[in-house]
Amino acid sequence: MNTSFTSRRYDLDWLRVIAFGLLIFYHVGMYYVTWGWHVKSPYESTFLEPFMMLLNPWRLPLLFVISGIAVRYAADKVAAGGFAWSRFKRLMIPLLFGSFFIVPPQTYFELLHGGVIEPGYWSFYKLYVDFGRHWEVATPTYNHLWYVMYVLIYTMLAIPLLAVMRRVRMPTSISRVLASPLIVVLPVLPFIFYRFTVDMQYPETHDFMNDPGGHIRYGSWFLLGLLCAKSGHFWAGIGKHWKLALGAAVLTGGVLTPVWLNWDALVVDSAQMQIARAARVAYMWWVIAALFGVAEKYLNRPSPALSYLTEAVFPYYILHQTVIILIGVALAPYLIGAVPEFLMVMLGTAGCCAVLHEYAIRRVAILRPLFGLKSDRAGAVSLANKTA
Repeated sequence: MNTSFTSRRYDLDWLRVIAFGLLIFYHVGMYYVTWGWHVKSPYESTFLEPFMMLLNPWRLPLLFVISGIAVRYAADKVAAGGFAWSRFKRLMIPLLFGSFFIVPPQTYFELLHGGVIEPGYWSFYKLYVDFGRHWEVATPTYNHLWYVMYVLIYTMLAIPLLAVMRRVRMPTSISRVLASPLIVVLPVLPFIFYRFTVDMQYPETHDFMNDPGGHIRYGSWFLLGLLCAKSGHFWAGIGKHWKLALGAAVLTGGVLTPVWLNWDALVVDSAQMQIARAARVAYMWWVIAALFGVAEKYLNRPSPALSYLTEAVFPYYILHQTVIILIGVALAPYLIGAVPEFLMVMLGTAGCCAVLHEYAIRRVAILRPLFGLKSDRAGAVSLANKTA
């Protein structure tokens, strides 16, 4: 693998853009599948579920690993105090803004469709932000922005750890293992252990104050990113063995898809179910390892499109779920058909995010920090920065 720690990691920039793009697709899909979500399309069905099941295990772990890598690269360029303050601002401002101005329509339509409140957005919003009423109707929430909260927490916790990591060299024996085919197996073992311990006791909640299971899982993916970011042996192992990971991912995904689609037919906690649970976790890492290898080989080069999308992807992420719900709710009464509606929701979401970013967010200085962008357009850089 021809990865250099003194050059920009364009491959990781591309993976971050792709991962957020898939996240938008996934949330459009959530409007249509039979699984629970904020609101549902009149064309709710199981059609998209096989695709969603293949995407679901690794989409968020990939983002947390890349976030850990990004923090390691960025933190090595500035003093710890300056880095902590800059990251706090870059993440907390959009988190607060999003929670009070972007997310509320999601809560409104969820409660409205559930029969909890009467129509009238502004009446709802006054209760939503009325701290004196103790949130009788709905607590201000971050909904899909929970990822931002978690990355902020892990970044702050990682700062003292980074100082140690800069001074401690990885033992030669571990380095050799990372460069071997075991790279396809070893990183996933803790997560298989979590699956049969932590996951059983602490289901994921996305409530940062009450989500020990989520923090252990996602915090571990983030930590993996910190540890592997500048490990030449790790990236050498990925470079040599990503095809093995890809083959394992394709085979496992092909076997697991019919199992997932007939999950209710399995005996609860049977050997078959336990094997499927472990295989799902392994599939998660195999996809991520394969994506790292493919991206480094084919995507590790600059382009104008990448430069633009690297800045655009975070505003898209902040906006997209509310836009999906607004478009879906507006189209639902017209019953235009499942395929036309899906295309209009998908293209409408992408189009609205693109227009708002291009003609408002990136051009208006006061809006940029509200969506996680640097105040000056010239200062916008990728998360996977080059090292000092």
